[in-house]
Amino acid sequence: MSSPLPRSDAAPARPGYRLWRYGRALAVPLLIWLLLVGALIQPVLGWLRSEDRYDEAAMQEWLEEARNADSTLADLVNGYVQRVGEQTELLRRPNGDQDALLRSDVSARIAVKRSEIYQSLRSLGEPPTKMYPGQLPLFPIVYRLEVQFTEGLVSGASSEGGPRLDDPIVWDSGLDPSSGQYREARFPLGVGGQVMVRYQLRAWNKRQRDEQQKGARARQLGLLALAATGLAVAWLALVYADENESQRQRDRSRERIEQVERQRGESERQLLEQRLATQAAEQKGLELKSHLYASIGIMAGSYAHNIKNLLIRPNDLLRRCLEREGVAPEEGRMLREVQETLGMVTERLHQILQTVRRDPSQSRLQVLDLNHLVGVLLHTWRDLAAERWHMDLEMDLAEGSLPIAGDESHLQQAVENLIFNARDATFEMRSYQRDEARKTTADGAARRQALIAAAGWRGLVRVRTRLDGGGVVLEVTDNGAGMTEEVRQRCTQTHFSTKRDNALYEGHSTGMGLGLSFVVSILENHQGVMEIDSTRHEGTTFRVRFPLADRK
Repeated sequence: MSSPLPRSDAAPARPGYRLWRYGRALAVPLLIWLLLVGALIQPVLGWLRSEDRYDEAAMQEWLEEARNADSTLADLVNGYVQRVGEQTELLRRPNGDQDALLRSDVSARIAVKRSEIYQSLRSLGEPPTKMYPGQLPLFPIVYRLEVQFTEGLVSGASSEGGPRLDDPIVWDSGLDPSSGQYREARFPLGVGGQVMVRYQLRAWNKRQRDEQQKGARARQLGLLALAATGLAVAWLALVYADENESQRQRDRSRERIEQVERQRGESERQLLEQRLATQAAEQKGLELKSHLYASIGIMAGSYAHNIKNLLIRPNDLLRRCLEREGVAPEEGRMLREVQETLGMVTERLHQILQTVRRDPSQSRLQVLDLNHLVGVLLHTWRDLAAERWHMDLEMDLAEGSLPIAGDESHLQQAVENLIFNARDATFEMRSYQRDEARKTTADGAARRQALIAAAGWRGLVRVRTRLDGGGVVLEVTDNGAGMTEEVRQRCTQTHFSTKRDNALYEGHSTGMGLGLSFVVSILENHQGVMEIDSTRHEGTTFRVRFPLADRK
């Protein structure tokens, strides 16, 4: 019905949607937290394992510097791998005495190399606790040394019924390491393999200090994580509070929008009620018009029936008189004039019946001369007005013709109704003059003079026509009783009337409240507009404006 406001048809936020908003708001600090953890994980782990890494670096340096004769442990392992490779190559050749001797020699060398590796491990491990003053300031306890060969470089075949070639070479001190007080570390020995060392460095109190430092570092990291988590929670609380504030603002906006929508709905409802009331009033007006036309039709039919009945007898008498012999010429002339007058009345009655029985909305419009139509009506009623109504009927017509588009019969009825309304106003004014004369407190002669003046008072109705711009104006002015403002505003309503018995004149029944409403109905279908100027006890002017018709 009306354009909608920015329709926020905003629905309350769903829980999933709100979680998504919170998650989206938390994404930035969470991403920063993950990037910080990723950047610090390696330094923190190195910081936590600084002692272990230091010990491992010291042990690797010790292994690299330790020598047996002129060979390091790595050299011995590489030599062993080389001998095993030679044996593998010989095994691929065809069998022969010479090859058998070579294989036997290679196997002996392999056994010697394994023994050298073992002795090297033993020299490194015995005694288990010792100091190496020329090399490292360490006090290691070596529990186990084990050389492990790289998978695939040494075949699994045994050497002359001995151990398998890829079996580890192990030296064990036989000491029982204290649980949790030793470490195992593996160090590469070239491409041939690696050595596993189970060892313990430093004294027990140093180990305790190291563990305490680790605990302190863990607590520091915990505090750091707690602080970061607190910041994240604070950020989340801030985001939650901001989201709640935004939601409250959205709720207030939605409430304002709903209030505006309710007000708009109430306004639209009131407007609809006004339209319905207007339609009902218009419908009632149409019904009143229908009742008006029906009432006029019934009244006109009743009047016509009565008039026809009354005319039967005079016409019959006139016909008999004219048929009699010996009627004087003058009398015959007068009788024929009366007969013509009765014929005219019959014809006029027929026209009136056609007018009132036809709906004014079905007017048969044609170009008429308003001056001619008014002149004929005034000629018809002037003598009667002067003799019977004690009223002078004057006309002041514009020069030339005044063409308008109208239905002649309907317009005749409309103008006659205005004349009859002016006549009734003069009747009321004459009664008013008499009442005022009777109320005078003057002496007898003055009172009689006032009564004589009231009895001799005559009504005056003047009908004027004129051009006014692009239209034609018809004015009917009387010197009658006039109207109050309230009566002037209601006088065109159907069945509204202020006429009293003093408006009755010799059988003319007035006061049914149909005349002016019928005039308005006719004017509506002729594009005519009626204006009323009236002053109580001074007179009334009915002014009707018609559009000027094209002259053809």
